[in-house]
Amino acid sequence: MAMMTVRNIPDEIHSALKARAKRHNRSAEAEMRAILEEAILPKTRIQMGDALAELGRKIGLTNDDLTALDQARTTTPAEPMEFE
Repeated sequence: MAMMTVRNIPDEIHSALKARAKRHNRSAEAEMRAILEEAILPKTRIQMGDALAELGRKIGLTNDDLTALDQARTTTPAEPMEFE
């Protein structure tokens, strides 16, 4: 796992971080990891499966449509490309 050093943090920010960590029963370091994770990987990010399901609902895709797509799909493996 990577390590990071943050320099020149103002005293008031450091104090606020420690107070926030105490409220959450964590160390200041654990609190900083939680803050970074929340900022970089928000819980509201779009999940690909959810986005595709929503798209299917918007265009009115039905189970019958999916069955037709499955039946039309070829099961023959693709031939590898040859480069000469």
